[in-house]
Amino acid sequence: MPLIAPPLSLYVHVPWCVRKCPYCDFNSHAQNGALPVDEYVRALLADLDRDLAAFGTALERRPLASVFFGGGTPSLFPPDAIARVLDGVAARLDLPREAEVTLETNPGTVEHGRFDGYLAAGVNRLSLGVQSFDDDKLRRLGRIHSAGDAERAVRQAQDAGYANINLDLMYALPDQTLEGALDDVARALALEPAHVSHYQLTLEPNTLFAAKPPRLPDEDCAWDMQEACQVALADAGYAQYEVSAYARAGRRAAHNLNYWRFGDYLGIGAGAHGKISDASRTRVVRTTKLKLPRSYLERAERRDAFGTANDVSPVELPFEFMMNALRLEEGVDATLFGERTGLAADAIAAPLSRARARGWMIEDPGRLAATALGRRFLNDVIGSFLPDGVG
Repeated sequence: MPLIAPPLSLYVHVPWCVRKCPYCDFNSHAQNGALPVDEYVRALLADLDRDLAAFGTALERRPLASVFFGGGTPSLFPPDAIARVLDGVAARLDLPREAEVTLETNPGTVEHGRFDGYLAAGVNRLSLGVQSFDDDKLRRLGRIHSAGDAERAVRQAQDAGYANINLDLMYALPDQTLEGALDDVARALALEPAHVSHYQLTLEPNTLFAAKPPRLPDEDCAWDMQEACQVALADAGYAQYEVSAYARAGRRAAHNLNYWRFGDYLGIGAGAHGKISDASRTRVVRTTKLKLPRSYLERAERRDAFGTANDVSPVELPFEFMMNALRLEEGVDATLFGERTGLAADAIAAPLSRARARGWMIEDPGRLAATALGRRFLNDVIGSFLPDGVG
């Protein structure tokens, strides 16, 4: 099966935040003094240049479908710094005016610049890390904003001209009740965002919460919260299209959809990951950049490589593809597997047959999608596509 180059996105990682949250396992580092904004912007563009030199032929004539500034808290960088990055990207790649450009930001006033400045810089979508509208829960999550800060930030962004806003919410928080989870959703909906990301708090390794676990709702309570909140979101016109993503009509996240459909993305910044399909050589490459900001910046000064690039082996590709595609409620067209992996359908025939026999996958031969039962046991479904002897 010929490998067909998929849509291309760009992920930009800004690794600093005001304070590390106890549940966070992302590559983020508490701010200590003034941030090296100018130095880091130069390093990001040098990083991009390195990737373009390494994968130039695989990237030719491929416009960017989206750009995503993640972190950390990328809104710790002022609008002019974000503008310089986007200007540098546009000088090197085809960045269409209609491309989705997202900036993650937190509600605290010390954590974001003026929203109209980001809009003028070229950011047309905001993702606000609200997490909860309960001040006690925010305190226990280590957040430095209040529910009032969150509501004000959303209104400020809307007043600045933003219509495409995502709110991040978590449920199954320490000592949270079903009523509390529903109240968080209701307060989020009252702000009329375009998109809501609603996901369960989990205890990740190498976090403070993993070392000192708080008292969380049990699995049955968490499931009740998920189901009740799904109904509330659906009743308000937010369609679930992915495990934790809900959107109004026409407001699905283009950047994340590209991930889940096994699209390509360049990843620049400390700790960023990327995936590039080289159709001419029938290979899929994963890139990983140095995690520590200091090491990353030192590489830029020395003009050294910023990380590593490794081919994804054919035996790993089925799992990697399904791990993303099965997150989508509707799944993907079955032909996409061959187009984006370069593999024949036989590569997943056996595990797919077993998953269908268990009622985990729909029977439609033209679509790869989990059933309602499969979505409840999604980790098991995805794990069934691991290479033999793994898992």
